[in-house]
Amino acid sequence: MPYDGEFATYGPLRRLVQSARVKELLGSYEVRSRADWLAVTDDEDRLELSAVKPSDWQPSWVLAIDGSYAEVKVENGFPGAEAAYVTVASVLVDLNKVNQLDQNRPADPREFRTTEQTDAIDCALPGCNVVTTGESSAPNSLRRAMFDLLGDARLMADGESLLTTYEWLMKDKPTGREPQKCPVDSCPKQGAEYTPGKGQYLCNCSFQNRVYSSDALRIHEGMNPIGSNGAMFAEIMQVLERLWLVHILRSMEAKQMLELLDGFAFVIDGPLALFSYPAWLSKAISKELLRLNNEVKKVTGRDLLIIGIEKTGAFVEHFAQLDEYEGDGAASFPRQTAALLTDRYIKANIIFNRDTKLYGEGTYFGRKFFYKTRAGARIVAMLPFLREGDGNTRFAEPDQYPRLEDAMGVLDQLVSSRYPNALSPLVSANAQAAIPLKMGNRVLEQLAKEMMGKHKR
Repeated sequence: MPYDGEFATYGPLRRLVQSARVKELLGSYEVRSRADWLAVTDDEDRLELSAVKPSDWQPSWVLAIDGSYAEVKVENGFPGAEAAYVTVASVLVDLNKVNQLDQNRPADPREFRTTEQTDAIDCALPGCNVVTTGESSAPNSLRRAMFDLLGDARLMADGESLLTTYEWLMKDKPTGREPQKCPVDSCPKQGAEYTPGKGQYLCNCSFQNRVYSSDALRIHEGMNPIGSNGAMFAEIMQVLERLWLVHILRSMEAKQMLELLDGFAFVIDGPLALFSYPAWLSKAISKELLRLNNEVKKVTGRDLLIIGIEKTGAFVEHFAQLDEYEGDGAASFPRQTAALLTDRYIKANIIFNRDTKLYGEGTYFGRKFFYKTRAGARIVAMLPFLREGDGNTRFAEPDQYPRLEDAMGVLDQLVSSRYPNALSPLVSANAQAAIPLKMGNRVLEQLAKEMMGKHKR
């Protein structure tokens, strides 16, 4: 890496261009053109367009969940010290009222604002070189902050906390081939197996260190002690988004409000999946959604409608390639049509892989499909595994996608013209969660400076 103000010379570039090893490596890469995958002869590698058509079902309510985070530098006397502000917003949209206002345009903008109700989880979390009072290190400070955050967040004042929801899921944490070690670095039993417990408790070693149930997420293990921790904070945000979805459903169950879900559609930003250290939560969430869905069906006769939306990434890029315009000016992917993806298609055309393990196994609790809406928006969406067999991606049958027809119809209704391939509830949720990049960082840095200045040691 260069020094500040130091500029690169052409010597290294010349060596790379002339290197036989570099040429050999680049020459060994497999390359596949668009013509190659359009000319596939094996039917199992082709994209199958579903014959399913969107239904006319309309939800009364749409609840969208989206999160955001911002890293900020803090001044505490240590180099590289940083904290992060994380927010997860949920926006409840009254679609009945929206439709009424649409039918009586022009409508008062103030009335449109009353169609949305917003709630949010907002927190500040320690990062590199930030140690909170009573803790011995930045990772330990983050462990404590995560536990407190989950304990404080709840949908209903007299309902369970997000920590209770998480601890319910924790009972399904797999042991794995390599048991998790004690989360405290100084523990003399580091080599011993760590068994997660509820709440906070003392390690049974001689130091009696504090241990938390949230340590089972293992997020603190990913902390970079000498630099930025954006990936770690993104993990925390995704965990909170997905836990919040389960928390809402469990809270409604506890209040005997499941019949209301007959008119609900849930839309969550990003894939129905969890990756890296907290990936074990994916199977636990899938198991809980299956249980909750069975309870909802007893009351409403319908499956839950939960839609994950991917806005960027390889699948979005591939869908755009599929929908390139041909010479006659017509797009190659028909509107109001869904394409259901198999493991084989994904590995042959999107995420190249010859592994026998199914794509997304162990990390996903839903499966993807492409849908081009009535208005022409390309949506990469996911529906959760709600029945046995839904997760078998060796096949792609419509009945493996709970309420596919309704999901297609809802996507037709929710598509937004404000941004390409966007859904209006997620636009609203993102507006509540997104932190302005430059101005936001200045404001949050000043907040950190003022608050930390009041707690100088």
